[in-house]
Amino acid sequence: MASLRSPVTASNNPVLAKIKAIVARLNPRFLEIRRHLHAHPELSGKEYQTAAYVAGVLSAAGIPVKEGIGKTGLTAEIRGDRDRPLLGIRTDMDALPIQERTRVTFDSVFSGIMHACGHDIHTTVGLGTAMVLAELQDQIPCNARFLFQPAEEIAKGAQWMVDANTMADVDSIFSLHVFPTIPGGSIGIRYGALTAAADDLELIIEGESGHGARPHEAVDAIWIAAQVITTLQQSISRTHNPLRPVVLTFGQIEGGRAPNIIADRVRLVGTVRSLHPETTATLPQWITHIVTQICQTYGARCQINYESCVPSVQNDLVLTQILEQAARQALGDRQVEILPDPSLGAEDFSVYLDQAPGSMFRLGVGWRDRPNYPLHHPKFDPDEQAIATGIITLAYAAYNYWQLNANL
Repeated sequence: MASLRSPVTASNNPVLAKIKAIVARLNPRFLEIRRHLHAHPELSGKEYQTAAYVAGVLSAAGIPVKEGIGKTGLTAEIRGDRDRPLLGIRTDMDALPIQERTRVTFDSVFSGIMHACGHDIHTTVGLGTAMVLAELQDQIPCNARFLFQPAEEIAKGAQWMVDANTMADVDSIFSLHVFPTIPGGSIGIRYGALTAAADDLELIIEGESGHGARPHEAVDAIWIAAQVITTLQQSISRTHNPLRPVVLTFGQIEGGRAPNIIADRVRLVGTVRSLHPETTATLPQWITHIVTQICQTYGARCQINYESCVPSVQNDLVLTQILEQAARQALGDRQVEILPDPSLGAEDFSVYLDQAPGSMFRLGVGWRDRPNYPLHHPKFDPDEQAIATGIITLAYAAYNYWQLNANL
């Protein structure tokens, strides 16, 4: 990927006008697609009907599709000028195990399953971008591969897609994620770190059981687990650079048999979040050292299972500039926010960035005149005008990407 020597200029660009005209014409269809997807959510790794529906939409638009990729994913390609770089555009398709409480007319038909993270919006934007670029093949030298990914919510789908060779020959990749704190019609751009690395942690502490009235004759695994939790949380602020945040959360604790029996085994399960790769690399050893020392001090044994899941999303400078410039030209400066802070949430889009540079933007879905519920909430209800915003931004950024590379 070449460096961006100057901002892309596209004042009154006829291609942008055509993109907007196509999006305006097809917008009723985009809403229909999104509402169908929302009403028929599927959990991670089970997106069979979703993938079939997406494949049908693409095929109807004359876009070649490969199904059964990355287990329940699929890819589609628009190939124009093969001398141009191949741009990947990734969107995810899976839903969450949440009982919907939005009361929209197209709410989930499946009890306990809901698109509460906006992946129905993401998939629709990916489809819409493909449909727009397919109509403009004679005017835009397209070379794009669309990746419709399963299982983002369990942070496995991206690796499945990469293992299926979907990133072969891809030179750069774009993606997006909805954001309810940004109003619909706007987007957020973030340079550098966008999301955190997310690792899984399991600690098993084994002591010795005994009578609750004689704790000195036992090794209390619950008390030792409390020391472990407290020491880990307190030591973060004294052993790590405060400008490089680390968040360690234990979400599950299991242990004990009865109120008057000293527990001989406690299991702690949690998540570890960090933004900087250098810090992330030190965390397994740091946790192991502290937990081992505490357990040895009080006569307990420990088992530490640390699993690195997904790295931090680090947005490429040049590609982020392309997204920003395209959005400003297409939407207007007031509709583009430069995000000052990253999120400690995780996104497995980062897995693709080990294969090619990329950038992800935040798509605003917030309402200006009514309450906005956060992601993963049973009342999460995004503003649908975001669909057109996302398609225009991605399609025009793709055009600018190819134009920039043709001019360098």
